Amino acid sequence: MTVGGPSGVRTLVGLSALFCIIFFLPVESVGVQRALPEGFFLLKEYARQHVILCLVPAFFIAGAIAVFVNRSAVLRLLGGGANPWVAYGVAAVSGSVLAFCSCTVLPIFAGIYRRGAGLGPAVAFLYSGPAINVLAVLLSARVLGLELGLARAVGAVVFAVILGKAMALLFRREEAGRQEEGVDSAFREELAQGRKGWQDVSLLAVLVAVLVLANLSQPPLPARLWSLVDHWRWHLVAALALILALQVRSWYSAQERRLWLETSGSFATQIFPLLLAGVLVSGWLLGRPGLDAGLVPASWVAAAVGGNSPMANFTAAAVGALMYFANLTEVPIGQTLVGAGMGKGPALALLLAGPAVSLPNLLVLASFFGWRKTVSYASLVVVAATLTGWGFGWFSL
Repeated sequence: MTVGGPSGVRTLVGLSALFCIIFFLPVESVGVQRALPEGFFLLKEYARQHVILCLVPAFFIAGAIAVFVNRSAVLRLLGGGANPWVAYGVAAVSGSVLAFCSCTVLPIFAGIYRRGAGLGPAVAFLYSGPAINVLAVLLSARVLGLELGLARAVGAVVFAVILGKAMALLFRREEAGRQEEGVDSAFREELAQGRKGWQDVSLLAVLVAVLVLANLSQPPLPARLWSLVDHWRWHLVAALALILALQVRSWYSAQERRLWLETSGSFATQIFPLLLAGVLVSGWLLGRPGLDAGLVPASWVAAAVGGNSPMANFTAAAVGALMYFANLTEVPIGQTLVGAGMGKGPALALLLAGPAVSLPNLLVLASFFGWRKTVSYASLVVVAATLTGWGFGWFSL
């Protein structure tokens, strides 16, 4: 039996590094003692606010896309050979109307990517879901000013296309030979025989409607009108759940239902543990949004993002790319930082990078298409947000 080798060396190095971390862990530090529970507080908050109402419907949507949606339709609209105006337009629009956070968008992104969407349109969807949604743009304009709200809207739409195009160009050789992953497509098409396309579309529409209504935050509406919407939305969710049950029972066989559940469960198994780990680490580093309790003091961040220097814009974009923002929370956080002296340019950089990328988001992305693509995507977001924020800061002086 051969002992050692490269894998043995890597294991030894990894165990040595882990031992050193444990040996020198500064648990006696007040900052560390305050930050450690902060990670668990954020994890608990995430579980309560996002898992049941956000992630569970998203997993079922991803499973439905992977199992039921006709692959030729995905290729025609979002494939590498599709009309780029159509592909990127559909990706940006469909992402922007759903108001995802950077984690909820992941299962659905994985579904369309595995079903045959090109890397460019898939990345455009991945970015546009958390970054462009209409409510966030309106709230930004209302709270941070019309100028910053418009800059966010225009910048995010342009970003979605540029990021998608850049990723498609960087990895064009790999993408040219990419084969569909997951369940065999011929088997899925065989299962779908005898069912009309509008039935699958209707099922997806109901699933998406449940996701949107269940997570609807208060939009910029008059209080009385919002009260009426909020009162009836759970009645609508219940009605949609009943319609969904009838659709699944009437249109899909037991074999199809089982395949849908298995595929949705596969997405959950791959994504959920990494999301939880990422949220925990994000809480340790930066604390919960609005609280100065992480290992990185908020005062450091506020001091680093004043003015409009390239470093201030880069810091805002980089911190935003690591921090986890629940949907719409980036606006009050930006408002707080602006009040503490943050410049308009760094504020825009934060709004463009923060909602779309997070540490949990990047960990999951790496499991789907490797660290090279993940690091490239995150780097493009941070660099583009930095340059855009810097330019906007000069323009608004």
